[in-house]
Amino acid sequence: MSDSQNNHVAATDDPSQSKLVADRYHKREVLGEGTYGVVFKAIDTKTGKTVAIKKIRLGKYKEGVNFTALREIKILKELLDPNIIELIDAFPHKGNLHLVFEFMESDLEAVIRDRNIVLSLADIKSYLQMTLKGLAYCHKKWVLHRDMKPNNLLIGSDGQLKLADFGLARIFGSPDRKFTHQVFARWYRSPELLFGTKQYGSGVDVWAAACIFAELLLRRPFLQGTSDIDQLGKIFAAFGTPKPSQWPDMVYLPDYVEYQYVPAPPLRSLFPMASDDALDLLSKMFTYDPKRRISAQEALEHRYFTSVPAPTKPALLPRPARKGETINSRQIDLNASVEGPIVLSPPRKSRRVTVQREGLDGNPFKLEKTDEHIRDVKNVVSI
Repeated sequence: MSDSQNNHVAATDDPSQSKLVADRYHKREVLGEGTYGVVFKAIDTKTGKTVAIKKIRLGKYKEGVNFTALREIKILKELLDPNIIELIDAFPHKGNLHLVFEFMESDLEAVIRDRNIVLSLADIKSYLQMTLKGLAYCHKKWVLHRDMKPNNLLIGSDGQLKLADFGLARIFGSPDRKFTHQVFARWYRSPELLFGTKQYGSGVDVWAAACIFAELLLRRPFLQGTSDIDQLGKIFAAFGTPKPSQWPDMVYLPDYVEYQYVPAPPLRSLFPMASDDALDLLSKMFTYDPKRRISAQEALEHRYFTSVPAPTKPALLPRPARKGETINSRQIDLNASVEGPIVLSPPRKSRRVTVQREGLDGNPFKLEKTDEHIRDVKNVVSI
C-alpha cells in the first residue's frame, strides 16, 4: 500500500485535518457530473501528479451513498494490482466525500467506438488479457466486480488497462450468501442473473468479460436486449436455447421461463474474423451453466494467449481520444420502437418465449430509460 493510502484513506471528522488534505489538491476542469457527485481533474501538489477526484454528495444514510462509497473505499484498499485502479486518497470536506484516484486518459468504450482506431487481433488479445488479469486478481481476493463493461475499464497514458468503478463490488464466497440479481448493465448480464438468481459467484463477471471480448471483435455491443426477457432471447438466439443437460439448475431459478427451442448457429457465423482459439475461449466464457463456466484465471491460461500473434505491449496499443473529449458523445435513442420476443402464455414458470434471431443486429446505441442512470457519470473514475 502506498504512503498516501496509509496516511489518508480514512474518513476523519476533524475539519482542520480534512481541510489540510483538501488543500493538497488543486482542482482543474470538471470531467463528469452525475446523480451523486462530480469528478474533477486535479493536481496533487505533494507529488505534482495529475489525479481524478470523485466528489460525492453525502446525503442521508438511507439513500445509500455513504454505504456505497465506504464499501468502495474498503474494497479498493485491499485491491493493489497493476490492473486495478489505485485509490490514492479519501477524505470528507464541506459535507462531501472525496475519493482521489490515479488519472486515466480514456476507457475501453472509447477505443471500441473510435472508428479512426484499427484494432488488430494482437491489440484485442492485449486488452482482453489485461481485463482478465484484473478480474482474476479480484476473484483471488474474493471480490466480485458486478459492473464489468467497457467504460469501467480505464486506460492510462502508458496503455495500461485497469478495472474501475467498484461501487457495486461485493465480497463473495460465504455459503448460502444471497445477493441482488439487479447488477451489471443489462447487455453484460449473465443468464443466471436474468433468471433471478440470488446466489452466484465469479461466473457473472466472466460472462460480462466474454461480452466485452465479443464487443472488441465486433466493434459494437454484442447482445443488446431491451428487457430481461429480450436479453435472454438475444442470448439464446446467439448460442441456442440451453437444454437441461447443459444447465441442470436452470429450471429451479426464481424467474425461470421456458423459451422456444432454437439450435445454436455456428459460432464462426457470429465472429467470422476470430481465430479458432479465440472462438474456443469465447465458447468457454459463454458457457450457460455457471458451475462449468471457465474462470478468469483459467481463461488467462487458455492457449489463445500463447498462440500467434502475441498480445500487443500496452505502450504500443492504439490511443483513443482522451476521456474528457468523449463525455456525452454516445447518442442514445430513447424513443425508437422496440421489437422483442413474444410471450405465448403469461403465467410465470410456464411462460414460453419465442426467440427472434434478427434481434442480434439491433441498434448498438439503444438504451431504455431505466438504464440511463448507469451512464450518468462517465468520467475518468465512474461513480
